[in-house]
Amino acid sequence: MSETHPLRGLDDWEQSLRDRYPAGLTPPSGQSALDQVEKPRDSFRNLGDSSPPGVREFYRLNHRYQTLEYVRGKRADYGRLNRRQMGVWEALEFLNTLVDDSDPDADFSQIEHLLQTAEAIRADGHPDWFILTGLLHDLGKILCLFGEPQWGVVGDTFPVGCRFDNRIVFHEFFADNPDSANPALQTELGIYEEGCGLDRVLLSWGHDEYLYQVVRPYLPEPALSMIRYHSFYPGHREGAYQWLMNDHDREMFAWVRAFNPYDLYSKGATRPNVTALRPYYEELIARYFPPQINF
Repeated sequence: MSETHPLRGLDDWEQSLRDRYPAGLTPPSGQSALDQVEKPRDSFRNLGDSSPPGVREFYRLNHRYQTLEYVRGKRADYGRLNRRQMGVWEALEFLNTLVDDSDPDADFSQIEHLLQTAEAIRADGHPDWFILTGLLHDLGKILCLFGEPQWGVVGDTFPVGCRFDNRIVFHEFFADNPDSANPALQTELGIYEEGCGLDRVLLSWGHDEYLYQVVRPYLPEPALSMIRYHSFYPGHREGAYQWLMNDHDREMFAWVRAFNPYDLYSKGATRPNVTALRPYYEELIARYFPPQINF
């Protein structure tokens, strides 16, 4: 099995999340567009009791290689934002060259999933920046098109530079992470101070952290939190790392929790009409972004 591609497709990881939380991420109260999805939420990822082949291997690699040194290096490298200059819709079309053949829930492209997410948010009457966040939230997966391995693109995110919390999925695989042999990095706080706030914490590298760096100048803070933390399941779902957070982080996590059901449960039988929806979303993008941005 390839260390670069242990999953059949990137959505294998997201499908494993639906296995883990089949109905556990509560959508906003009241009637929701998510209620209109034709398949009941507990039927998603109906592949039997075991995870897809490769998911366990994916987490073994992710937990082995996501070290403090690795994260610092990737942040410095990609933080220069010198890979490409593109318009946001152009970047979505670039992402669309990643087509996942392994997803049993739908046979649509990346951009169709993003439009389904955005349209469910739009139907529930959320602000325009929330809708736009739904459209963009997975855009950081273009890291795969820049040559990054799957384990450095997707996966549950977690802090590095301190002890790996046992609420992280497949926690046992951290035994092979070199940071686990460094006593200075194996305390609850590690290199951080209590209550320092997540802005000062280095999270494992992937599509969330990369896109957060790309769009920081353009979107409001709740949107940035949704993007940066939507895969931080140990924090916003399992309650880990409270000692690193401050009150502002906890306030922002309310937005993250409001967003996640749209990401996980918006896949349904109805395919969005990309051509018909494009003018609305191009106008929405133009409210927040210049014609081209750096990636």
